Amino acid sequence: MINEPQENTPAQQPAAPRPAAPGAGPRRPPFGGRKHFAPRRKVCRLCAEKIASVDYKQVQIVKSFCAEGGKILSRRITGACAKHQRQLARAVKINRNLSILPYSG
Repeated sequence: MINEPQENTPAQQPAAPRPAAPGAGPRRPPFGGRKHFAPRRKVCRLCAEKIASVDYKQVQIVKSFCAEGGKILSRRITGACAKHQRQLARAVKINRNLSILPYSG
């Protein structure tokens, strides 16, 4: 009895690995790791086409920077530089006063 090998009792057996919680995916990498590529930086379309200034008479250009309802689209969405965004805003406001563009849709 003393020199006999002991049987593994339930308390002595190693614990089985826990099943993963439903919906739990792989663990997130530490804050230093990157999963996705950085989004491509938007380039001002007007600078790329070498348009020096935007005038209210260039209705096709001004319309393309407005939403369907007549709102001026933000720089975040259009990718226009600050200089051209100011010119576009001024042109849209003039066109609204001249009834070329609607105030709202």
